[in-house]
Amino acid sequence: MEHTEHMEHMEHIQNHQEWENKVALVTGAAGGIGAAVSRALAEQGVLVAAVDHNAEALRESVEKLTADGLRAEAFATDVSSGAAVEATVDAVERRLGPVEYLVNAAGVLRLGEVRTFTDEDWQTTFAVNVNGVFHVSRAVVDRMAARGRGAIVTVSSNAAATPRTEMAAYAASKAAATMFTRSLGLEVAKHGIRCNIVAPGSTDTPMLSSMWHDESGPRGTVEGRADAFRVGIPLGRIAQPSHIADAVVFLLSDRAAHITLHMLTVDGGASLGA
Repeated sequence: MEHTEHMEHMEHIQNHQEWENKVALVTGAAGGIGAAVSRALAEQGVLVAAVDHNAEALRESVEKLTADGLRAEAFATDVSSGAAVEATVDAVERRLGPVEYLVNAAGVLRLGEVRTFTDEDWQTTFAVNVNGVFHVSRAVVDRMAARGRGAIVTVSSNAAATPRTEMAAYAASKAAATMFTRSLGLEVAKHGIRCNIVAPGSTDTPMLSSMWHDESGPRGTVEGRADAFRVGIPLGRIAQPSHIADAVVFLLSDRAAHITLHMLTVDGGASLGA
């Protein structure tokens, strides 16, 4: 075997050993970015605890993974409930083993101008996007701290740092989740736990398509909309969920061993580096 081939072979073995049989808890795993992250981790040999409030969609998502020979188990849970989350994390650790990785990917989007935004939509947005991140992170990190290791990634949004029309609640919730994750990372660094954020832009998921009213939606997303003060995507394409999953896996991996409190924006330049 030539030297280069030998080094590549050894690197593959090391990467496999890094992930093999480790447990990752992924919220929002029934679809979109959460499902893509679950698959990306499972393909590395990770045992995925897939969490989502939609039990039927979650079951279907996990069945697709297991049909491909990947290891995942469904845990239907409402992350807005602290008690439900604590019970789920306890069940995950008893059945699968200690959680080494956490990905907070559960999220909801409610659109509307502030003047007409309902209390219910505001409360739902924060119940999932902020309270859910708090509940799951608290339950997982408490166990990680006792073991002195772990890595967490919260999936935020480029809207956390860039104002968007009709998205005040979503942007505010993602900004809150971002700063929560950074502050958590500061607290738990002494326990060897890293906490980072991936901030996607427009990604080909049902959440994005829910914002489109007609066939011009994708073009408006890529080219921008002056009436909404939105500049579009410089790279000229909408992200695939796998692009976001790649960033998440990197930040969880040993290759990011000295990275914490960081926000990695994956938006094709849409927020102009904000």
